[in-house]
Amino acid sequence: METGPEPELLNVIDIEATCWDGQPPPGAVSEIIEIGLTVVDLRSAERVARHRILVRPARSTVSAFCTELTGLTQAEVDTGLPFADACRLLATEHRAGARPWASWGDYDRNQFTRQCRATGTRYPFGHRHTNAKLPFTESYGLRKRPGMAQALRIAGLPLEGRHHSGADDAWNIAALVLEVAARGAWPEATT
Repeated sequence: METGPEPELLNVIDIEATCWDGQPPPGAVSEIIEIGLTVVDLRSAERVARHRILVRPARSTVSAFCTELTGLTQAEVDTGLPFADACRLLATEHRAGARPWASWGDYDRNQFTRQCRATGTRYPFGHRHTNAKLPFTESYGLRKRPGMAQALRIAGLPLEGRHHSGADDAWNIAALVLEVAARGAWPEATT
């Protein structure tokens, strides 16, 4: 029996965090409330898995502004995992420490770094992170780095699902990663 080439898997991550229209209330900090994860096989050029992890915030609540933006409610995120458990799940179920990963911009990576430091939680990812916005911008010869929705328009791809849903945004960013890879512009994974 013949098997195809080994998959070359990449985790594409997009998070949503508590947010406010203006300054956070006294004592509140922005915390991750949803982790969207799409697994991409760069070798077969397809999105092979889609995951959504809800995270229960400990030091903030979901504002009306945040619900309007993300569609997430306090009641919904109350059913989520504590942040440390969500990070453990990323490491064990999704091989976050071993597998290279990508996000649109550096916000997601920085938010994980900040929140892990603030809560004493082990950072779940390895060091092989790609800000997907950079190879996209370069491969299209753009002067300015586009947001995800604008990048989809530039690439002629549909925005699937709801913008500012972590799971849907990760799925859409994965499509952009595959588009960049098809153009031969996705950076090689480094070990």
